Amino acid sequence: MNSPNKKQLFIFNSLSGKKEAFVPIHKDKVGMYVCGPTLYSEPHMGNMRTFINFDLVYRYLIHSGYQVKYVRNITDAGHITNSAGEQEDSIGNAARMEQLQPLEIVYKYNLRFQELNKIYNLLPPSIEPTATGHIQEQIEIIEKIIENGFAYVKNGSVYFDVKSYMKSYNYGELSGRKVDELENETRELNAQEEKKFFADFALWKKAQKNDMQIWRSPWGDGNPGWHIECTAMSTKYLGETFDIHGGGLDLKFPHHEDEIAQSCGASGKSPANIWMHANMLNVNGKKMSKSLGNFFLPQEIVDGSSTLFSKPYSPQVIRFFMMQSHYRSTLDLTEEALNASEKGFERLQLSMELLENAPVSESSSFGVPLLIQSFYDAMNDDFNAPILIANLFDAVKKINLIHDKKETINAGDKAFLLNEMKSFIHDVLGLNFGLSKADDRLGPVMDLVLELRQNARDKKDWDTSDLIRDGLKNAGIEVKDGKENTHWK
Repeated sequence: MNSPNKKQLFIFNSLSGKKEAFVPIHKDKVGMYVCGPTLYSEPHMGNMRTFINFDLVYRYLIHSGYQVKYVRNITDAGHITNSAGEQEDSIGNAARMEQLQPLEIVYKYNLRFQELNKIYNLLPPSIEPTATGHIQEQIEIIEKIIENGFAYVKNGSVYFDVKSYMKSYNYGELSGRKVDELENETRELNAQEEKKFFADFALWKKAQKNDMQIWRSPWGDGNPGWHIECTAMSTKYLGETFDIHGGGLDLKFPHHEDEIAQSCGASGKSPANIWMHANMLNVNGKKMSKSLGNFFLPQEIVDGSSTLFSKPYSPQVIRFFMMQSHYRSTLDLTEEALNASEKGFERLQLSMELLENAPVSESSSFGVPLLIQSFYDAMNDDFNAPILIANLFDAVKKINLIHDKKETINAGDKAFLLNEMKSFIHDVLGLNFGLSKADDRLGPVMDLVLELRQNARDKKDWDTSDLIRDGLKNAGIEVKDGKENTHWK
């Protein structure tokens, strides 16, 4: 069987605002940097959607034969820009609230983040550097920016000089923001009087009395600004210019815009050839927010502790649900949509079992190579997972027809289709079929229960048989009687 023509990969570049043919800087190698979590709290479901989307990108690049160096940082220091545009010590604030040291806060939430990565089946990145482990690199880049005339020191803090930068570069090229428009939106903020210009942003902040994380620098004791850490770590591990930089849409401005400015200010080079941004997650038609009462954590939907949903959902079903929306589209998470995804996931799983057991003929009555090609065409079009899933379900229809003996498949086509569907379902979409850990423990119990039920059926004790079936149904376990055996789920 001939291999499919994988063709050219196209990626939507936020910088140019259009899809571009992906040509890596180094042949067959990809450098990708994605902004990771800030560890002052447990990542919420919107954060996980971003990481799941870039896990899909990572997986498909590997599947396409690229050697990928995937760097995803951990923010465990620095003053983060909040929703009001102010820079605050989020980790320090959390440490004070929980009466812990900052390192304890970081360790606590990093353990939780790593657990969530396993629950939702994310591949580990190649490198997962921390901001605190790269203070020296951040200081060195700040020194270069000052030396090149794009930053200034004021009262022990260092600020990026946006006006000076704009004489040589286009500040706002990624986000499309205009500086004069920004000025109208800006209110009086802390330390605004230290800045030469309202749009200047901190590279290094002078230590304050209540700061819980402090480092020495050429400008005095203090801590780094938020944006400089990503510039330092992406440069160290991927070089001054690399292939792909990704993150959530909420990071486009100011974080990613300021990363570009810092890189150009230090080296004269823009950091990434392609910028990718994953869109937001809504819940029940509204932006996820604690104030709206539609906020939940990734673990809560799995263990059933969220009051927003009437039952728990498998992390694989949640991942499958997320794959049915393009990474650049807003995704609305509802119980109705999850229930539909649960059924679709089960249908996809069953189709693979049917395909493995499908009888073979001397010829195939449908074009398997064209079907497989459609899988690659979908993913080559800006990682279009929803179209990939639609094409997989086209294959499911064909498999059902084979099972019903309305279509035929030969041995070569069957092996080819089975291999490619497994690759795209398991390796690319990252979906795992089979039993969960809870099901593993339940399995032997169910074997015994179904054996007792079968004994009752053999004795024509239909009341006992129905009592067992209905009791299991009330417990959320569905029993299906086939011609040869009984299945449960």
